[in-house]
Amino acid sequence: METKVSSQTKEVIISYERPTVIIGERINPTGRKKLTAALKEGNLEMIKTEALQQVEAGAAILDCNVNAQGVDDIKILPEAVKIIMDAVDAPICIDSPNIDALEAALKVYKGKALVNSVSGETHSLERVLPLVKEYGAAVIGLSQDDEGIPKTAEKRVAVAHKICEAADKMGIPREDIVIDVMTYAIGAEAQAGKDVLTALHQIRAELGLNMTMGASNISFGMPDRPVLNSAWIAMVIEAGGTALIADAARVMPAVLSADLVLGRDRFARRYLEGYRQRQQAQA
Repeated sequence: METKVSSQTKEVIISYERPTVIIGERINPTGRKKLTAALKEGNLEMIKTEALQQVEAGAAILDCNVNAQGVDDIKILPEAVKIIMDAVDAPICIDSPNIDALEAALKVYKGKALVNSVSGETHSLERVLPLVKEYGAAVIGLSQDDEGIPKTAEKRVAVAHKICEAADKMGIPREDIVIDVMTYAIGAEAQAGKDVLTALHQIRAELGLNMTMGASNISFGMPDRPVLNSAWIAMVIEAGGTALIADAARVMPAVLSADLVLGRDRFARRYLEGYRQRQQAQA
């Protein structure tokens, strides 16, 4: 199963047989006071800077989210998308809970976007999937429904099936769906990691879909988070995670290591290049 997204000049393919794709997460005001303040002022220079830095760090796709209190996202989101398109050639993951902002951004996007996101909730399926179909985009499907985020692997898999069935009716091909199985913090839910890994294996076996998730969600509230995240990333990739939403600069060593072990890095070229880059940065 290959999920293809593109900018005007570059195509990125998400697939289990290819190196893991990093979706850069940093263009998002959540928990970032300076970015939130800049967005409220209409100052989008930070977005350009973040786009350039994330691509340099290894992000293949850039998530773009401007949703914050006091920000007119219907106006700002398409402007942010334009700035990223001008700055880098990486495809964009257009990220907003506001359906009108999503459509405004899709109208100006040049290429095949990744939409973040649709869920298994009835209102989401009815509002987001028609946009995905109209603009020929790919979409991240969240494994949550009208009852919330499931705690069991079985329910996560069931929601993935529900999203696929709704997409089928809209004429959206399976390869344009990337499932996010949703991760609880391990400190709050002891079985969180095990349930997610089981869901990844089952969705891959039953639906063959590409899958993503926030790479650091598992470690919220725990000490020594980078160590826990590195172990988690390797497990997720082996289980079927093909795209990680993450800060590329922080997770790239773990991703390159996992890809090398899984035979996705011929002659260790990407691993060695990453090592050389880190050595040069420390010199």
